[in-house]
Amino acid sequence: MCGITGWVSFEKDARSQTPVIEAMTATMARRGPDAGGSWLGAHAALGHRRLSVIDPVGGAQPMAHAHAVLSYSGEIYNHDRLRAELRLLGHEFHTRSDTEVLLRGYLEWGEDVVHHLEGMFAFAIWDARAERLLLVRDRLGVKPLYWARIEGGLAFGSEPKALFAHPELSPRVDAAGLREAYSLLFNTGPTLWAGVREVQPGGLLTIGRDGVGERLYWSLEAHPHPHDLEATIERVRALLSGAARAQLAADVPLCSLLSGGLDSTLVTALAADELRRTEGPRARLRSYAVDYRDQAERFTGDVLRTGHDTPFATEAGAFIGTDHSTVVLDPLTLLDPEHRRAVVVARDSPIGVGDMDTSLYLLFGEIARHSTVALSGEAADEVFGGYPWFHAPQALAAPTFPWLLVTGDEAAMPLDPGLSAVLRIGEFRADTYRDALAAVPHLDGEDAHEHRLRELQHLSLTRWLRQLLHRKDRLSMAQGLEVRVPYCDHRLVEYAFSAPWTLKGHDGREKSLLRSAGAGLAPGSVLLRPKNHYPATHHPDYNRGLQQLARDALPAVQGLADESRIKSCLDTPAEELQWGHRLRLERVVDLALWLDHYRPAITF
Repeated sequence: MCGITGWVSFEKDARSQTPVIEAMTATMARRGPDAGGSWLGAHAALGHRRLSVIDPVGGAQPMAHAHAVLSYSGEIYNHDRLRAELRLLGHEFHTRSDTEVLLRGYLEWGEDVVHHLEGMFAFAIWDARAERLLLVRDRLGVKPLYWARIEGGLAFGSEPKALFAHPELSPRVDAAGLREAYSLLFNTGPTLWAGVREVQPGGLLTIGRDGVGERLYWSLEAHPHPHDLEATIERVRALLSGAARAQLAADVPLCSLLSGGLDSTLVTALAADELRRTEGPRARLRSYAVDYRDQAERFTGDVLRTGHDTPFATEAGAFIGTDHSTVVLDPLTLLDPEHRRAVVVARDSPIGVGDMDTSLYLLFGEIARHSTVALSGEAADEVFGGYPWFHAPQALAAPTFPWLLVTGDEAAMPLDPGLSAVLRIGEFRADTYRDALAAVPHLDGEDAHEHRLRELQHLSLTRWLRQLLHRKDRLSMAQGLEVRVPYCDHRLVEYAFSAPWTLKGHDGREKSLLRSAGAGLAPGSVLLRPKNHYPATHHPDYNRGLQQLARDALPAVQGLADESRIKSCLDTPAEELQWGHRLRLERVVDLALWLDHYRPAITF
């Protein structure tokens, strides 16, 4: 896992711009603490920061061979198989790295290399013979990749901060960017930052002397499902087992995130079984959970959480046989301005989930002291229908994005009335929703109820999931930790997306298909446990401290936030502060930190 950056310009000679590529690359140092490098040619410059995971000696980047130069972030899980295939085609290899496999794959297949890859990745290849830059992002968008126009070409980077180190680019925000951020629709392409765009998941972008071209090489499709319930359960287990097995490949210490929920428990169990199979019966996988001081005594359920995670995580670790640890955080540590600033800078955005982001960042920091790679249960809810909106009549009937029924205006930072009138977020949401539904594939013979559920799953996989993957990537990489997501294996996603909901919910519960596929892998209490979101502290002292931080932040957010509506949250007794109103305050604090760090030029 790494950070990549660079640019192409047909108007300027890049070979005299060493300080620029070094500055851009330096912004990625936390993503790649182990090594860095750069390459400059007449029209292109590529930079790279490396977190060494596979072949620490042989995988240095940027890597050049023949007429191509590569800067790459991520992991190609089938690199051994591709290496063998390329050898049969006449290629000679000098390293064990997946980087060299990707580079030689491009030399053999060109852009079509993307169809051979299984993994999470974002990469840039400069083809000197064709005078063309290729940017590619993995199918689900696990790895980020941004770009912006410059004179005679474009600049790119794993994060927007890399772009802002280029002398032609600076942090600017306009009404369109604020609308993207505060609508909570998670569009891919346009971003908060004016002039900065994302390469789409499953997309590739090229730039040459004839201009810029973009296209998708992968998207979700609906196909008739070929199996009955028993065969579907068997196939899901086989696909998930294969994904977990493939994602254990590493030359560095590896662990698993184990919350005690169904999703992470099944991934952990499959990984632990594979580790014992390959390394012997005494091999033990490390696993980690997070908790807060006094959480057992102070936990109260809310719209996102029904129970305390730690007992379930401990039981699951014992059942599976992992070397399990619980990282216990002091809730007051989450108020530390330096921790919060680090999180905002990692995100490059004021939009987050407050204490849950800070605690995840601190959890990853603790894990990174012992492991370089972690497996995660992210995406199972989107793939198998775990969210309440898949099962609630209100969500099925609502003509809007389903998460807005849970995390909409009640939890959003209230905008200044003048800004709100300019942004017209309600209209933007309605227009975007219509466009989003138009992108959902249809299956012949599908009834209205089945198609509505397909719509909700498509929205979840192509929008809601993307912000969760952003969050996990940014906060883990800011601590030098690579997080892998087996549920994002595109073959598993494709198979589950085409399975009818009569199979996905065959026993009347959420994620029925996954529960059945996981039989025997988890204790009964976990297999039957309802969906529980990432834990948040319930300590009133945290609420009091947050209220004070928000009070101090108010002067900095004038003209952007509605001060009168925020003050009502400040006047609420700390013990009575509800989750949605607390998140409002979190976003006020983060907005002030973001403004102070980036000092963006804002126009609307």
